[in-house]
Amino acid sequence: MKTFKTIGLLEAISYLTLLLIAMPLKYIWGLDNAVKYTGWAHGVLFISYVISLFVTGMKYKWSFKLYFFGFIASLLPFGPIVFDKKFLE
Repeated sequence: MKTFKTIGLLEAISYLTLLLIAMPLKYIWGLDNAVKYTGWAHGVLFISYVISLFVTGMKYKWSFKLYFFGFIASLLPFGPIVFDKKFLE
């Protein structure tokens, strides 16, 4: 569970970094590499989050509803943090 929560936190931070820092750097100042590398890191963390969501869910025998909310959380900027606080504690 600790690994899942850590990946969720890192995924949320990478998503916020991509949206709030890297994208303005690209579209305002023309620094394409900011999105390239931040986007790549976020993609790896997103895939890791989804895989660990299913692995953790199977281990703890989560309901479909919990899987569903966990996946939806991965699509929202603060989603993994909210999912952790609301459903896992």
